[in-house]
Amino acid sequence: MLYRRLGRTGLQLSALSFGAWVTFGRQVGRSQARGLLALAYDQGVNFFDNAETYNHGEAERLMGDVLADLRFPRDSYCVSSKVFFGAVEQPKPTQRGLSRKHVIEACHQALERLRVDHLDLYFCHRPDPDTPIEETVAAMDTLVRQGKVLYWGTSEWPAEAIAEAHRIARENHCYAPVAEQPQYNLLHRERVEREYAPLYERFGMGTSVWSPLASGLLAGRYNEGIPDGSRLAQPGYEWLRETVLGAGRERVERVRHLAPIARELGVSQAQLALAWCLANPHVSTVLLGASRREQLEQNLAALELLPRIDAALKQRIEQAVG
Repeated sequence: MLYRRLGRTGLQLSALSFGAWVTFGRQVGRSQARGLLALAYDQGVNFFDNAETYNHGEAERLMGDVLADLRFPRDSYCVSSKVFFGAVEQPKPTQRGLSRKHVIEACHQALERLRVDHLDLYFCHRPDPDTPIEETVAAMDTLVRQGKVLYWGTSEWPAEAIAEAHRIARENHCYAPVAEQPQYNLLHRERVEREYAPLYERFGMGTSVWSPLASGLLAGRYNEGIPDGSRLAQPGYEWLRETVLGAGRERVERVRHLAPIARELGVSQAQLALAWCLANPHVSTVLLGASRREQLEQNLAALELLPRIDAALKQRIEQAVG
C-alpha cells in the first residue's frame, strides 16, 4: 500500500481507502462487510469513511459493529463521519445542517454508532446557507479541543467558503479545515483541478475524493444496460442513475473508448480510472465503494498501474473520454 499525508497535516492515509456510501446496509450485509473490511485492512487500507446520512445511520452502525468484531488496534486505522443531511428520513430543523447544536449532537451520535471514542476525520457534508460559517468553525473547534474529533474538513464546499472558514479560524485561533472531500473522476474534474487549485498551496488542503469510477460507469459496468444489484439499480437512487448516465447514452459511449487502452495495458477499465485519479498529486486518498470481494481486490490492484501513468498515457486517457 502507498501512504500519503493528508495535505500539510502529519496524518498518513492509505492512497486507496474504503467508504460505505450506498453499499453498507443495502447491498452489503454484516458478513459481507466483515469480509470487505478485513480484506481492505489486510491490504494496508487504514481509512474507513462514513456519514450520518448513509442509510439513515445504519451504515455507521454496521461499520462500527464490524470494526469492533475485527478488533483492529484503534491506533492503526482512521474512521470518519460527515454531518449535514441528518440521520433520519424526515429530519426536523434541528436534526440537520451545520448549526452548533446539530454538529455536536451528530458527532456524539456518530461516535455511538461507530463504537469509537473519537473520529479521526469529521466532514461538513455540504455548505449550510442557514448557518454562519463562524458558528460551524467554532463548533468544530470545540469538538477538536474536546478530543472527540482529531481533524475536520469540508465536502463539496465552494472554494470561497473554504477560504472564509480559514480566515475565521485564523482570526479566532480556531482549528481550521484540513481536507475537502469532493467528487473526482475522468468525467468530473473542474472543481478539484481548477476551483480548488489555490487552496492546496495557500492552506495546504488535502483531498479525500469520492466516486472515482462515477458509480461504476468508468468501469464499463453500464455498457450494456444497468445490471440487477448494481449501485444504479438500487431503489431510491433514481437521481443517481440520471446523474451518472446523463441524457441518452452519450456518457456511456465516451467511456467505451477507455476499453482499448485498458486492454493494451493488461488492466481493467476500473484500474485505469483509479490509477488516473491517483496520479493527481493533490489527491490524498481515493475512496473505494466495493460491494464484492473480487471487486475490491481488483480495485486495490490499481496501485500497481500507478507508476506507468506518465504524461503521455495520462493525455491518451483524457482524450479518450473527451
